[in-house]
Amino acid sequence: MSPSLRTAAAGLLLRSLARRLPMRIAYPDGKVTGAEGPIMRLRRPRELHRRLGDDGEIGLGESYQAGDWDSDDLPALLTAVATGLAGIAPALQKRLWRLRRVRPPRAEEGTLEAAPSNAGRHYDLPNEMFASFLDRSMTYSSALFASRDDDLTEAQHRKIDRLLDVTRVGAGSHLLEIGTGWGELAIRAARRGARVVSVTLSEQQRRLAVERLREAGVADRVEVRRCDYREVEPAPGGFDAVVSVEMVEAVGYDYWPAFAEAVLGHLRPGGRAGIQLITTDHERMLATVHAYTWIQKHIFPGGLVPSAEAIEAAFTAAGGLVEERFDFGSWHYAETLRRWRAAGEHDRTWDYYLSFCEAGFRAGYLDVSQLVVVSPERATAECPPRGDVSERTDQ
Repeated sequence: MSPSLRTAAAGLLLRSLARRLPMRIAYPDGKVTGAEGPIMRLRRPRELHRRLGDDGEIGLGESYQAGDWDSDDLPALLTAVATGLAGIAPALQKRLWRLRRVRPPRAEEGTLEAAPSNAGRHYDLPNEMFASFLDRSMTYSSALFASRDDDLTEAQHRKIDRLLDVTRVGAGSHLLEIGTGWGELAIRAARRGARVVSVTLSEQQRRLAVERLREAGVADRVEVRRCDYREVEPAPGGFDAVVSVEMVEAVGYDYWPAFAEAVLGHLRPGGRAGIQLITTDHERMLATVHAYTWIQKHIFPGGLVPSAEAIEAAFTAAGGLVEERFDFGSWHYAETLRRWRAAGEHDRTWDYYLSFCEAGFRAGYLDVSQLVVVSPERATAECPPRGDVSERTDQ
């Protein structure tokens, strides 16, 4: 299809969506398409249609970055689109998001050589930028709320403490953390009396984490190393526990088995791993394995959101026993993202990113889970029932 025909087709498709989905489109001449819902205000309709026709889902985001369109409530608009798409014909979804199929660059695969660059493009942004919207714990992952008016830092600590509890981290424990963040989990583990080795690929994160550990008075109990999860030196006898919070999404589809093998390989017999991860439906994940998305291009190169089933299968194949899966319910991450977006002034790229993610959780496309995996030598065959706290707050 020629560029002009793709542009025209994208315009027709967008108008069709406004008639089918709970959204409205306002054109520069005052015309409004759609009967109800949040408004997408077009400033440069032809540019939007061109980008959408050329690059599908990537083009939609890039047209927002460029200022081709706007919305008074971007998360609500994107939630309406995501929710509505789930109820319309699959063929129409495919036409919208795959007007042109774009494959991920090979240079962004999760190899040992490419991983530092992939991580650095996001996590080596200035620490001050992240501090402008994160809570005082500097935790960049889903919180676990007890109620809708819960303090964000308390909710973040609740999430961290739960992961440390289920992996039985306490006085005398030797803990490996894969993905340091800015050090809050390591601080709380050290305050329990654990010794911690934490690894990150980000020099910006490592520097601030070391500073925060020193200010917290636990620097003597925590070592922060800059290295890949595949380069961690084994501890004599193995670690008692391994934890990783929302890092597996950056590993890449082809490398999940290597990640699971690395985690289990560092555990002592009977040790426990706690993995927090963003998840999506398994069939949806399989459909996006070879797709290149706006998030991958502009925010997280080399990554892919897994299904819980895929990560469980990787750990089982590596010889571990998945003892528990605790599903938060998507409301918890949507609320975390809402607070991050409200807390800071974001450029259009980050405004779209945070809104896009919030919409994914509100629409049920995304969820978040904590897995507990036991090293096989002393694993028990009796598993506790899976937990789910979504009913407490998603009312």
